[in-house]
Amino acid sequence: MEIISYKQKYEKDVVNLWNEALPLDTITVSKFRNQVLFDENFDSELSFIAIDENKIIGYILAIKRRFPYLERGLEPERGFINVIFVEDSYRKKGVGSSLLKKAEDELYARGARKITLGAYSPNYFFPGIDEENYKGAKTFFKSKGYLRGEVSFSMKRDLHGFHLTKEMREKYDRIRKEGFEIKPFDFSYTLKLLDFARVEFGGGWKRNLLISMRSSLAEDNVLIVVDLKDEIVGFAMRMIDGNPMRFGPIGIGESVRNYGIGGVLFDFMQADMARRSVFHLYFVTTDVPGRRFYERHGLSVFRTFYNYDKQMEVK
Repeated sequence: MEIISYKQKYEKDVVNLWNEALPLDTITVSKFRNQVLFDENFDSELSFIAIDENKIIGYILAIKRRFPYLERGLEPERGFINVIFVEDSYRKKGVGSSLLKKAEDELYARGARKITLGAYSPNYFFPGIDEENYKGAKTFFKSKGYLRGEVSFSMKRDLHGFHLTKEMREKYDRIRKEGFEIKPFDFSYTLKLLDFARVEFGGGWKRNLLISMRSSLAEDNVLIVVDLKDEIVGFAMRMIDGNPMRFGPIGIGESVRNYGIGGVLFDFMQADMARRSVFHLYFVTTDVPGRRFYERHGLSVFRTFYNYDKQMEVK
């Protein structure tokens, strides 16, 4: 076996092995290019392939930021392992260990002192380890010194037949009497919405909106909440990765979070999706309070992830 840096000629082989090794997270060549090769921080010297007798038997993708990401900047002491997998017949033979050590050593040489699994913004494939479906990953990374952190949940709902209930319409009537209105986004609200997202929730949320606006999708994919002064106090959106079924984010301004606006806004988005014949809603990650909120609105968990980090010892 030898480990080499990524080369373009192996693209299809890497994707094919990915789909065999990670059946719940299959991808296309196009997605691989968009989220890996076209990422501004991609470095072929941090992307490694394990080969045995001219056959691809494993792959690992590590990231060390070379360009700042919004408020997070360069995160100079942080590195990421975005994905690692090994062909089934080669598992427990040291292939994964060799790939991981190679990536860790290279990240350390570039200044990383903490390594996070999966949760690399904005181009992550996983928010952590799915311990239920990839049981071997939990054991493997714990044996390598990675510690489990916070839990997150992927959730979904079938929207066939979804409609606003009488109770939800009554709730909307009550918040309208308080001076709030839910409406589709239009570009006259562009600067107000971008400023609201940045101030209340940070640059990542603003970035999602910018992508939607630049793609001329925002008028179909974003709902806003305005007050009596026509100022934005909340919004919800979907399709942040081009998939019309993917919901989120949703946010209500801190000063108006006691009016029950968020639940009404979420149901309005679900109704809007159903009217557009988008009959399945899902999102990749929310926390424990978020899970409780969405369960009250009919969603269920379909995957659970745990964050894992490793503090590198100073050499």
